[in-house]
Amino acid sequence: LVGGSVAIFGALRRLALALPQPAAVRSRPGRVWRWRNLLVSFAHSVLAGLWALFSLWHSPELLSDIQGGYSVSGHLLVCFSSGYFIHDTLDIIFNHQSRSSWEYLVHHAMAISAFVSLIITGRFLVAAVLLLLVEVSNIFLTVRMLLKMSNVPSPALYEANKYINLVMYFAFRLAPQAYLTWYFLRYVEVQGQGAFLTANLLLLDAMILMYFSRLLRSDFFPSLRKGSAGRDVDGEKFLID
Repeated sequence: LVGGSVAIFGALRRLALALPQPAAVRSRPGRVWRWRNLLVSFAHSVLAGLWALFSLWHSPELLSDIQGGYSVSGHLLVCFSSGYFIHDTLDIIFNHQSRSSWEYLVHHAMAISAFVSLIITGRFLVAAVLLLLVEVSNIFLTVRMLLKMSNVPSPALYEANKYINLVMYFAFRLAPQAYLTWYFLRYVEVQGQGAFLTANLLLLDAMILMYFSRLLRSDFFPSLRKGSAGRDVDGEKFLID
């Protein structure tokens, strides 16, 4: 299932190559890979985000058993997203973007290792589904980056997405992450798989707060941005820039 997911996203990458690109992207060769990569990321966010919402809506009883709860839909979702993270890692490495996208590689390594452990043991699948609610937020985050890259001459569209993105960040990224962190620290034994997942979760907490501060500085407090003047980030892929 994971291998099939990798193949699906490989096909989507080839499809993205055939799609028309904005003039602002075509005129800067360094942006072409990033544009294509973001389109594939957008497809994953839409599919995985809606899938996570459906899984929890269809089986709300899963929320009462985060450690041992199981659903076929949730299991398939974790396999599907694992395939995306593997594909994206390979895409970054094979296109020589590792240095500029190292943050993504760290994030993906954490996600892949955690998800594979869940798939093998069948435990904490509900926690993974809750974490994948973040993909609902990523829909608007990716739209934000695509708008910036394409230089869309509609500031109203960017402004509207900016505020929607902030709300979604709180609702689908910060809130589930905070709840799971509280749950793991309170109820999960810090040994074996529990210790491994708790460590991953705490590291992810730090990354999310760092990205949130970047988002606020970039979209709401631009005067606080440091070191961005004159920097060419066309070929870079940051979770927030």
